Amino acid sequence: MSLDELSDDVESRYADLGESMNVSLDRETRNELALLTCALDPEETDELLRRAVHMLFQTSAETGRLDFHLRSSYDVTYDEYLSGMTYDEMTGGMDVQSQNQDDVRRYQY
Repeated sequence: MSLDELSDDVESRYADLGESMNVSLDRETRNELALLTCALDPEETDELLRRAVHMLFQTSAETGRLDFHLRSSYDVTYDEYLSGMTYDEMTGGMDVQSQNQDDVRRYQY
């Protein structure tokens, strides 16, 4: 897989998610959500679920788990996804045959 495939998959899944979704909760999750709702008193329970997704995303990114899974599935990291370029592309390690020869010579000293 590649950076382009990851971008296509993210766009596709984003469209599939839509604006809202129904989520079934198991007993443990329902209990924890009820406790958090009492403790944090949000305007809507949806706000806690949005915060949970943000927290999971941030924790996954900070611990490297997100990069691990992206590298395993797509052979890219989150930084590469954000920049739209792989590290090889950023450092000039691309396949020379795929580049125009004039472009290759322009940067040779």
